[in-house]
Amino acid sequence: MAKATVEAPSNIAFVKYWGVEDIDRAIPRAPSLSMTLRRCASRTTVAFTPDADTDDTVLMADAEGTLHPADDGFAEPVVQHLNRLRTWADRPGSFRVATQNSFPAAAGLGSSASGFSALTLATLKALDTWPDAATRSALARQSGSGSAARSVLGGYVAWPHGDNHAAEPVAPHTHWDLRDVIAVVETDPKPVSSREGHQRAPSSPFYEKRLSHLPERMQTARASIAARDFDRLGPLIETEGVELHLITMSSQPPIYYWKPATLKVLEVVRAMRSDGLAAYATMDAGANVHVICPPEDEPQVAARLDSMHAVHMVIRDGVGPGPTTDVDPLF
Repeated sequence: MAKATVEAPSNIAFVKYWGVEDIDRAIPRAPSLSMTLRRCASRTTVAFTPDADTDDTVLMADAEGTLHPADDGFAEPVVQHLNRLRTWADRPGSFRVATQNSFPAAAGLGSSASGFSALTLATLKALDTWPDAATRSALARQSGSGSAARSVLGGYVAWPHGDNHAAEPVAPHTHWDLRDVIAVVETDPKPVSSREGHQRAPSSPFYEKRLSHLPERMQTARASIAARDFDRLGPLIETEGVELHLITMSSQPPIYYWKPATLKVLEVVRAMRSDGLAAYATMDAGANVHVICPPEDEPQVAARLDSMHAVHMVIRDGVGPGPTTDVDPLF
């Protein structure tokens, strides 16, 4: 038996991808650019037994590290991805998998990105194969979580649209120390999955117009990161966060991810800027709000958010180096 453990972080997209050309292969219609985080992460241990003719086992670890069988809704896509990786490596055998998140899952915080990135990388190591970064990214994407393609890399990462299946580095985490202060206003699973949201996206009357803006926004985001120009990047981040939800709310049928608390946080972020703080908000497909800011403003941003009754908890995160194998196994 061979065993490997990988901890892979989530990421927050500055330029969002929403809508796919092929849902099963997670081929996006839009490019995206993200910042890999360091604290919000999934730790996954994979054990591989060659030539074993037994079913794969999928376990989940609670906060104390106690393992429990995963329910069918969680285990099924994991086993499907294990089958893809087993076929790609041409290695018959069975897997035992355990995973643990450091943050709420299925709440619009990127747990599928971190989870499938960690699963992909730990499985590759357990299979004693380690392809180049582009192949690792493409294999993570095949899980069906497109954003997992970005989480296999650290720092700032771009993912082109169309048939280019691999993400690519834009800048390392050491290039620019940005922080992500996350206002968690909802910990329950979101009512409509991202997979379903991607499928509904083209039904929005504003969707094609959005696609037309993205090449220029990608250029602006890349240039802003290269120049470490937060005055230019911040407004783009907030526009992208709001616009994704414009698409979800105008899809047919519409999807309302925002909660009243989401709007309250957005109002407080605007007030922070009026008070001289460099803080801009963005949201993925969920109610929770990521507030991007430079390190010198992080303590005040976190304190303002933490004082809000509408905020359940605040996670102070920031740009990170990407996945690591320097972690304890789950079994």
